Amino acid sequence: MITVENIRKTFSRVTAVEDVSFTVNEGEILGFLGPNGAGKTTTMRIITGYTPPTSGTAIVDGRNVKDEPLAVRQVIGYLPENTPLYLDMDVTGFLSFAAQIKGIPSDKRGAAIREALEETGTMEVAHRTIGKLSKGYRQRVGLAQALIGNPKVLILDEPTVGLDPNQIREIRELIKNMAGRRTVILSTHILPEVSMICDRVLIINKGHVVASDAVGELSRRMSKTRRLRVTVKAPSEEVNPALDDIQGIQRIEAMLLGGSDKLCQVNIDTDPDKELRPEIANRLVGKGWPLYEIRSLEPTLEDVFVDIVAGDKGGEVK
Repeated sequence: MITVENIRKTFSRVTAVEDVSFTVNEGEILGFLGPNGAGKTTTMRIITGYTPPTSGTAIVDGRNVKDEPLAVRQVIGYLPENTPLYLDMDVTGFLSFAAQIKGIPSDKRGAAIREALEETGTMEVAHRTIGKLSKGYRQRVGLAQALIGNPKVLILDEPTVGLDPNQIREIRELIKNMAGRRTVILSTHILPEVSMICDRVLIINKGHVVASDAVGELSRRMSKTRRLRVTVKAPSEEVNPALDDIQGIQRIEAMLLGGSDKLCQVNIDTDPDKELRPEIANRLVGKGWPLYEIRSLEPTLEDVFVDIVAGDKGGEVK
């Protein structure tokens, strides 16, 4: 559905994007991550036709953005980071204006507006002035604008920025429900959001793609350690000496959980290529300590993101 090939964009002497290439399949939700200034917004603007690339190509639904910008815009719904709304208009009036700008015939505008209102849960505020709505509802109205005309592709730049936890959850559910029906590129700084919504994650840093994979697979492939969590009834100061001679253990952190049962929680970093749980369990039980739990913890997307951006991993992961 979307193919970006060797995109480069320079502004005067500054290169914002350098040799960026990736694809997004039809019906896929792609999480687009990167620190501030990494080139995410520039790349998204190139895909939408808002900003032309210095070199390279972007293909959307079989059309070259540079050669057929209007045709591409007809299949894209775009929500910029700073939602463009006319605060003195009511919701229906604004969506009607958006439908007109998008070239939707007058006899089909009413149905298109109703569909967007229903999908974004804004029907109850359809006749209210936008300036009097909460930020969460304003963001929904911006999303409704992007959905006018039932586009095949959605480009969402920080759609939950500045929202409270309840509003974030609502917008997240709206986007999640689009899976399979629309192709979505979602830029966000909220990493758990990507884990909950997206099929795949692409990380860009300093204008270059540095990682691209399914969320869970990327976490596994980028991990330098395997973390185990152990709960055992033992003196916390004795756990480390009991385990530290096991080959493959890199770090042990034991702490008393408190309470009358005096349980100890132990986080153990190990070589990712070694299965040490049986040996650790045997060692603890051999000390006469009751073992309550031993399990493997997957690295979080945040761990992976920080690791990549900090430069600990070289090259691109695909």
